[in-house]
Amino acid sequence: MGERVDVNGFRTYYEVHGKGDPLVLLHGGFGGADLWGAQISDLENRFRVLVPEQRGHGHTPDGEGPITYQLLADDLVAFLERLVGAPVFLVGASDGGNVGLIVAMQRPDLLRKLVTIGANFDRDGLVPAAAFLTDLPPDHEAWAGRRAVYDAVSPDGPDHFPVVFGKIQTMWRQGPMLRVDDLATISIPVLVIAGDDDVIRHEHTIALYESLGQGQLAIVPGASHAVLREKPELLDRLIVDFLNEEAPPDTMFPIRRSASSK
Repeated sequence: MGERVDVNGFRTYYEVHGKGDPLVLLHGGFGGADLWGAQISDLENRFRVLVPEQRGHGHTPDGEGPITYQLLADDLVAFLERLVGAPVFLVGASDGGNVGLIVAMQRPDLLRKLVTIGANFDRDGLVPAAAFLTDLPPDHEAWAGRRAVYDAVSPDGPDHFPVVFGKIQTMWRQGPMLRVDDLATISIPVLVIAGDDDVIRHEHTIALYESLGQGQLAIVPGASHAVLREKPELLDRLIVDFLNEEAPPDTMFPIRRSASSK
């Protein structure tokens, strides 16, 4: 059963699973808590897992005006301050990873470590073959699965789906708009994950990784933007190993992490 808390005027739905150090899972566009099923069943044995649903998604209502990455980042900050009050581990998928990058830049005091999965830091990160996603109509079969979940649980009702759909597509077209220099200000450890057949260009993912002072990179083989469901065991192991690291990696042949490269 989920709970609700007021976050910037929104009755935000969230779930809590397990005990231990706080770990927040943040879904992507048109997503919800249901997308994290495979991760929750594993991670709840190691962490206190909090799974919020962002404004206009899942059980959380939409409001007046646009949805932007900055608004979602502000919501996450308010959620963390209200419910946790201490630095957390954050795992963000797709738009959730984009939001995580913004929070890591603006409020690093709230995060211990960040994992991004299929994230892009600017709007040019998509591969050309996936750019059409920003133009598909809300009744397209590509969204049928997510539409069914939305219709079943949204407090705004099924008729509101085209409205929130349009807001999210506009957000995709307009942002995010971060620069490599912005990302270089992130001071916490970040694990960057993407599928080897992701909708995010590999060059873009590598640029994100190489901009980070404490970055690590994992390209998951045989996986797409849906790596959460395609390779859950491998993904969870990568996440747990990274979060449990108590010190930066000490490798045998450091290149990017060597003192001379800093």
